[in-house]
Amino acid sequence: MKIGIPRALLYFKNEKFWTTFFDEIGADYIISPETNREILTRGENLSIDETCLPTKLLIGHVDWLIDKCDYVFVPRVAFWRGYSMCTKFLAQTDLVSNTFREKAVKLLYYNVYDKKVYRERKAVYKMAKFLHVGRAQRKYAYMMAKQAQKYYEMFREQNQMRILEESQKLKIMLVAHSYNLGDRYVGAPVVETIKSLGCEPIFAEYFDESECIGASKAVTTTMPWAYNRHLLGAIELYKDKVDGIVLLTTFPCGTDSMVNEYIVRHYGDKPIITLTVDSQDGTAGMETRLESFADIIKMKRERQ
Repeated sequence: MKIGIPRALLYFKNEKFWTTFFDEIGADYIISPETNREILTRGENLSIDETCLPTKLLIGHVDWLIDKCDYVFVPRVAFWRGYSMCTKFLAQTDLVSNTFREKAVKLLYYNVYDKKVYRERKAVYKMAKFLHVGRAQRKYAYMMAKQAQKYYEMFREQNQMRILEESQKLKIMLVAHSYNLGDRYVGAPVVETIKSLGCEPIFAEYFDESECIGASKAVTTTMPWAYNRHLLGAIELYKDKVDGIVLLTTFPCGTDSMVNEYIVRHYGDKPIITLTVDSQDGTAGMETRLESFADIIKMKRERQ
């Protein structure tokens, strides 16, 4: 049995966790390639216009995996760390199932559907049981997967903290969800442009999730979305250590459209720019806006 993993949405958040788990149980799996125009176009053609770009990319990646695997891994996650997830994470399993219903795509189910802390572990064990993995092996594989994810996140954060403290370059915090930041089509051009301008990109996503969610409570007690709280808390904790903030979002993201507006209003004394990526080709406009933004920050630093 071969498992297909779409390189989209939650993959970018949990890559180390999932791949380590599948490796430990001896599963055969294939990961779809980096996003390209063909994958995006296929996702667009199979989606309705109102679908957000990351979900269109998910559909495109699933389409690429069809006929290359026996089961496609599309997890359903409704809650994380006690907060809600965007509805696309709750609906993506059904969305994929219905989009490809004529092809009878088989899905490997993984459901985290309430706030109880053990739900992730239970979802993993249930999935492993379906794959005929014994109790001891799935328990060990889960432990190793959690450890691999933890060490990966710690290394990533420590490296970023070092840059934050030691680099003399202009530091621009890139506030973006992992599925936007990590995608070759969406996030990579922005990161590469920031670096080409002689600035140091600082990723809000890389700071400790639990610590950031805790810090976000000092800003708002009513925001329901876990991932947006992570990013908001990173801004709150490290705003004084960066020179500017780039809010990277995709069209038409409902949660970001509200949260980013709140961020702009709440942190109005900090240079902030919002970049919205859609399915259009070309990065010239984005590059021009970032170049102007960097110039403004440089002039502001020189006057201080």
